[in-house]
Amino acid sequence: MLKKVPHTYVIIFYIIIIAAILTWIIPGGEYTENTTVENGIEKKVYEFQYTDNVKQTWQIFAALFKGFERQAGIIVFIIMIGGAFWIMNSSKAVDVGILSFLRFIKRIEHNRILKFLGVNNIILTLIMLMFSIFGAVFGMSEETIAFIIVLVPLAISMGYDSFTGVSIVFIAAGLGFAGAVLNPFTIGIAQEIAGLPLFSGIEYRILCWFVINVIGIVFILRYANRIKRLPQRSLVYREDEYWREKGKADVSTVKYYTPVSAWISYILILLTLIVFSVCYPVTEIKIGNSPGSLNISIIPICTLLFALAGILSLKKSFHFFILSILLFTILFLIVGVIGYSWDIMKIASLFFAMGIMSGIALNKSPNNIVKLFLDGVKDILPAALVVGLAGGIIVILEEGQIIDTILYSLSGSMENFGKIASIGMMYVIQTIFNIAVPSGSAKAAITMPILAPFSDLINISRQATVMAYQFGDGFTNMITPTSGVLIGVLGVARIPYEKWVRWIAPLILVMIILGFIMLIPTVAMELKGF
Repeated sequence: MLKKVPHTYVIIFYIIIIAAILTWIIPGGEYTENTTVENGIEKKVYEFQYTDNVKQTWQIFAALFKGFERQAGIIVFIIMIGGAFWIMNSSKAVDVGILSFLRFIKRIEHNRILKFLGVNNIILTLIMLMFSIFGAVFGMSEETIAFIIVLVPLAISMGYDSFTGVSIVFIAAGLGFAGAVLNPFTIGIAQEIAGLPLFSGIEYRILCWFVINVIGIVFILRYANRIKRLPQRSLVYREDEYWREKGKADVSTVKYYTPVSAWISYILILLTLIVFSVCYPVTEIKIGNSPGSLNISIIPICTLLFALAGILSLKKSFHFFILSILLFTILFLIVGVIGYSWDIMKIASLFFAMGIMSGIALNKSPNNIVKLFLDGVKDILPAALVVGLAGGIIVILEEGQIIDTILYSLSGSMENFGKIASIGMMYVIQTIFNIAVPSGSAKAAITMPILAPFSDLINISRQATVMAYQFGDGFTNMITPTSGVLIGVLGVARIPYEKWVRWIAPLILVMIILGFIMLIPTVAMELKGF
């Protein structure tokens, strides 16, 4: 008889216990920040010193509470997204949209060229490239959670599984994040700390982004096609029963009409957008922290498009109007992130407004809208809870004061290595450190002040050190249990963490090896910007 695999909550709690044990074994330590003056320029220097151990015992039971405090933003984000989409889903608008999309695929799949390439392959590739670009340019991460609720059911309706649905959003954004071209939260911060020109060395990073995406997309497409031929082969076939049941909604009996309340919702949204268009007539679109920018009247343009799309969709049915609300919600999300540096609070507020406007269009009373929202919260709550628990891992490591000791020990082991071995060791340090500190910005702030000057001593380009940080920060984000985004994505998609690890491990291993191979030219060849 096969031993039952532990629940995701159990696995994460085991990791918390292991982290607590390490605080008894590894000496405490911390880096202190000092300021020095060189040639009239102030520079920050980080010096390591050992401290007394802070052994963790009963704190493992407080890890959930403190994890909730730490990951509060992502947790509330998930809850608000879940409630908002539950209101929208009650209209069956998403089911109608998926059915219309599948009918569209059937109409175009008879084209010879499209049939040869595979219509589904083209669609999956285009979706992945879009999210990969988002990850590479503005570091899309938490935002992927909102798309899971739509694209996982779509993938399953197309004959795939939830792994595929998560891959075309989360993995695609992760590949772009790892191959970051203009990501201000990783490359921008790391290069600034390292004293390098902003986004220098972009030519080689674009090549790396291309290679990473080719391999990643081929992996996903091969898997997706295998599952489409025999869905029962999926590790999450039983878990996907939840989505299959939700997808069985009989849209053939849906009545297509437009209540007066849908027009009221349309007018309310349009008036709000007009106000925003007056307040923000021009939006400055910047790529990362680059000096160049593009000024465009994007909000007035989107308002005009919504005005037209709203009327056209309302003439068909309120279902299509609600779909247009979803479409423009996503569009304004992109505008908000790129043009106004929105955080997850503003994104959550946007989706919350989407849910309320959908409820009004449904002709629901305020009490019914609240009830639907709470039903959605109840359904999504397990995903939020597991994010809080995963946050407890980082809390234990930080309060035990062993993170800096681990970094110091690893960095000290490179002194007698050659160039290739040294850059490889830096890569290993960043990869291991990413498990303890999944935040790219925080990791850059901790590691780059130490590794950048060290690279000068061993005659390695600081740009190569940034690349080692970039790859080490990116790939393991897709598997580390300390990542609140990953745990949130899996919770929303209802994928057990242990099954995710079994499935994604081969791709992560390939990517880690590929990352090392792509680092070799940074120390063995003359590259622009290195």
